[in-house]
Amino acid sequence: MESLSFQYPTYYLIFCALLGLAYAATLYYKDDSFKESSTNWNAILGVLRFLSVTFLAVLLLSPLLKSLLTETKKPVVVIAQDLSESVAAEMDEAARTKYQTDLEAMTNSLSEKFEVVEYGFGNEVRQGIDYKFEDKVSNLSDMLTEVYDLYSNQNLGAVVLATDGIYNEGSNPIYTGTKLSAPIFTIALGDTIPKKDLILKRVFHNKIAYLGDKFSIQVDIAAQNCVDNATTLTVSKIENGVARKLSSKPIAINKNDFFTTEEIILDADRAGVQRFRIAVNAVNGEVTTANNVKDIFVDVLDARQKILLLANSPHPDIGALKRTLEKNKNYEVKTGFATDANLKVDNYDFVVLHQLPSQSNDISAILNTLNTKKIPRLFIVGTQTNLTRFNGVQPVMVIQGDGRNTNDVQGTFATDFSLFKLDDDLKQNLPKFAPLLSPFGEFKAEGNAQTLLYQRIGKVETKYPLLVLGEENGTKISVLAGEGLWRWRLFDYLQNQNHDIFSELMGKTFQYATLKEDKRRFRIAMDKNIFKENESIVFDAELYNESYELINEPDVSLSVKDGDGKEFPFTFDKNSSGYTLNAGILPVGSYTFRGTTFYNGQTLDYNGQFSVQPVQLEVYETTADHGMLRLLSKQFGGELFYPNQISKLGETVLTKDTIKPVIYQTTKTRSMINLKWIFFLLLALLSGEWFLRRYHGAY
Repeated sequence: MESLSFQYPTYYLIFCALLGLAYAATLYYKDDSFKESSTNWNAILGVLRFLSVTFLAVLLLSPLLKSLLTETKKPVVVIAQDLSESVAAEMDEAARTKYQTDLEAMTNSLSEKFEVVEYGFGNEVRQGIDYKFEDKVSNLSDMLTEVYDLYSNQNLGAVVLATDGIYNEGSNPIYTGTKLSAPIFTIALGDTIPKKDLILKRVFHNKIAYLGDKFSIQVDIAAQNCVDNATTLTVSKIENGVARKLSSKPIAINKNDFFTTEEIILDADRAGVQRFRIAVNAVNGEVTTANNVKDIFVDVLDARQKILLLANSPHPDIGALKRTLEKNKNYEVKTGFATDANLKVDNYDFVVLHQLPSQSNDISAILNTLNTKKIPRLFIVGTQTNLTRFNGVQPVMVIQGDGRNTNDVQGTFATDFSLFKLDDDLKQNLPKFAPLLSPFGEFKAEGNAQTLLYQRIGKVETKYPLLVLGEENGTKISVLAGEGLWRWRLFDYLQNQNHDIFSELMGKTFQYATLKEDKRRFRIAMDKNIFKENESIVFDAELYNESYELINEPDVSLSVKDGDGKEFPFTFDKNSSGYTLNAGILPVGSYTFRGTTFYNGQTLDYNGQFSVQPVQLEVYETTADHGMLRLLSKQFGGELFYPNQISKLGETVLTKDTIKPVIYQTTKTRSMINLKWIFFLLLALLSGEWFLRRYHGAY
């Protein structure tokens, strides 16, 4: 239904009619052009002119047409089914078929009145229910969050959550669901009666260890209804599919609700990804032994980068750098002073020279060792630095100044820096950090050095370099022309309650400076080398020509071999920057791979290894938690039902008076001047008047 309104008072319509009448009367009241034809033509033409002028005047009042659109939206009912392994463990094939039939029947009955959407959840949330129950994890909070994100602004009538209440990923669903405004009805699956079971519950371990070090693993062992039984905790190493026992320990179970934690120390005696198997012997009458064994994978690295923070004198910068670098497990950080008699810089992979060479110590012997061993270094310039000596011992920056006067300088990022990428958050926030103390003078980057940061003095942005990174004879040399890094770290924490921005800048700088250049022209990279059994294995490859330009013309093949010697051949896909390959999901085990390509008469290859570890979360908790489901339903105005009450659940949802359709009304406004028929009406009036005047001889 449409209504007419004006942006001016409606009594203006009278003036529009008077205007049309006056216009028509002026033209035709005493006009004798048609006296030979008929005196009625004056009246007819006057009416036409009256109507056309009146309509035009009315349009000047900006008349609007308003229409009211009404839409009725059915309530949305979400049915979410837990598809994890623990749900199916308590149902045989007949029970599973009956459950599926009952749930589908309830869905069909609800669809007559509501808009019903089905979701399955476990490893992830996806639309539709396949009833396979093969997911390795249960994440109830993720499902409720997904419902809130998708339907919080719609007419959500109810949520039906079918699960056993066991969750091994995500947070407690009782707290996650507090944002929902719809009732939650739960279907309680599984069995709440604790069974006789010995469980290797959790194994805590470092994902990385270093060759030659010892590392510990902590094992949590639980048992239910196993009192007066005994078991043995065994740790073995899996090599080429064969288990080699490393240690064993007897454990006595002295109560029904048993729990203990055991610590085991192992040696990292071989580099690469190592597979260990932790197991407890089964006891008589266990409901399942699948949760008695767990495999873990530890990446044993053959070395750590040794970094020396060498200072002219004690300074808070050294502590700030040390705390930041020590967060990276690939770095072993030591501190020292140039006056230390027993200092051996040739034992380190990277050296930071803080305010060295200084007025009191030209460190000639140290610099000679660094140059001979081609050890990369970072110079940090400060008030104690001997600038003349500094200019002579490094090739990346020249500072012309006496060193006695200083400036407070802040850092601004160079737009043409290309050695590595930095986050936008870092680029936006670092220029606001507290200033460093830099010598007063002229600064210039030399040679092939690239400037990462320029100096801003007060509000003036200069082209004086603050942080430059360069290279000479294959040795990476960097210079930071200011002291006071501790201020940046402290300012970062004051602003953001963390050190992430400072850590990223230092981390990227040190990563570049300490990185040993890989001269191989063919490389294969993986995001990680330890995967879960439900993750896809993704490879990226790069190929360079003799000028180290990135190319991808030739084909690249990959052969993956498991521990039993079985091979899986693949071919890489080409993309804009190189090659990529998604090998899909592979069985649990250790794998080696070899990538090959043929280019310019040469066969190039690359070898590596990775491991796939099992996801066993679903077998560690087998007792359903219906108490949590009952509390969740009560908290949100729903009810708990069992699988044999599914039809009753459907009736409850259908008759619940709070689940009602919502009527949406929308007002649509449009200007009458945009209506096409108005144009044609005016055209007809004016054209008709013109035609009649011409036809009867008037002009």
